[in-house]
Amino acid sequence: MSVLAIATGGRAGTPPSRALLLVALAAVFAAAFLASLGAGAVPIGPLEALTVLAARVGLVGDVDSAQANVLLAIRLPRTVLGALAGAGLGISGALLQGMFRNPLVDPGLIGVSSGAALAAASVLVLGESLLAAMPASASLLVLPLAAFFGGLAAVAAVQRLGRVAGQTSVSVFLLAGVAVNALAGAAVGLLLFIASDAQMRRVTFWNLGSLGGATWSTLAVAGPLLLISIGAAPRLARDLNLLSLGEAEAGHLGLDVESLKRHGVTLAALAVGAGVAVTGVIGFVGLVVPHLVRLLGGPDHRGLIPGSAFLGGAILLFADIFARTVAAPAEIPIGVVTALLGAPFLLWLVRRQQEKRGWQ
Repeated sequence: MSVLAIATGGRAGTPPSRALLLVALAAVFAAAFLASLGAGAVPIGPLEALTVLAARVGLVGDVDSAQANVLLAIRLPRTVLGALAGAGLGISGALLQGMFRNPLVDPGLIGVSSGAALAAASVLVLGESLLAAMPASASLLVLPLAAFFGGLAAVAAVQRLGRVAGQTSVSVFLLAGVAVNALAGAAVGLLLFIASDAQMRRVTFWNLGSLGGATWSTLAVAGPLLLISIGAAPRLARDLNLLSLGEAEAGHLGLDVESLKRHGVTLAALAVGAGVAVTGVIGFVGLVVPHLVRLLGGPDHRGLIPGSAFLGGAILLFADIFARTVAAPAEIPIGVVTALLGAPFLLWLVRRQQEKRGWQ
């Protein structure tokens, strides 16, 4: 099938394979979800987990109270947050790589992670006395809210700096992202310089990412924003297919390229900002996941975007299982695990691109 056929909704044999891929990825996601519910110091089998959830909605009778408490109070919010955050990172990577027509674009390049890290470091280092004076329920929400708005502010700055003559220049946009990331990184370094040892450890651990702080309260803050971005992203699939022909060609076919870029960056920033706000910085998922889906199912964004959501959620859940079980009772920061998985893949990808182009 030609690129034009994909962009305009052609059917020649692609939809069945796309549907099969999505069913397979959904099955992987479901397996990761059940495995995450069961992994930990109190083992809970898939059937037992489903029984507890069924009892919660009144479909079955009594269940083991200890398992029910662990599952509903600890495992379920953590698993739901991991699934949503991973899906958000996956779709943000697919959106940004499609918009900039560059397979090496990572969600971190738009500045949202560095902006969130700067806001979080500011709260942890400069706002410690303020947090101590607040009620415990309110203080738990200050950090994720500050990180979320810090990430959005950084993206807004990158968008503003990336516009040239009323249009978003891809090269200028990416350079602006690099500059904002460097500036935010320098500011975080300055905060670490003046921080106490305890504050430095908290900032460092937050920057490495973790799902350990997942609660129903934090999920209530981030969950709706993640659901909005994940649900809205597939609506841009056809426009991204058109954009793959080139900006000028897509414009001739009636696509408002600037509007697509604004909407795409906004959804990506919303997904990454909401996730990072409650999990800390988690790298490589947004870069690696779209590549894996593209290798399995091709470049059609109608399959790439939902496939990236399923696979992103599954990978982050499997990474979290590894992070909290391999060194139990200690927990490895999940950002370390995703980097260990993602960095070799990135090196392989770069090498593969070199071989395809005949580079030495």
